[in-house]
Amino acid sequence: MFFVYILANKQNGTLYLGHTDDLGERILQHKLKANYGFSSKYNCVRLVWFETHETRESAFKRERQMKKWNRAWKLRRIETNNPEWDDLYDGLTTDQVYHPRHQYQAAKL
Repeated sequence: MFFVYILANKQNGTLYLGHTDDLGERILQHKLKANYGFSSKYNCVRLVWFETHETRESAFKRERQMKKWNRAWKLRRIETNNPEWDDLYDGLTTDQVYHPRHQYQAAKL
């Protein structure tokens, strides 16, 4: 499963748009500011919107499409699905962030 997501630094604040195959891990990286870049510079650490995709290509295309949108369209997308601008990271479930390549088997003794 792949994801397109929007982070914000506050309600109606700076927005960051990205895509990933591990939503939980990627958002944690943003929150910890593990990589210097736009999101860390502007403190975009609040997950305010995301959607799932079956393929990396689909998620990448959607990210590129949405990056061309004007700000009002992105805000409308967030407001429709998350009017309080809650940090959705706290409510993520395993089903929403699971990716098969992250499944590990116990070592055989």
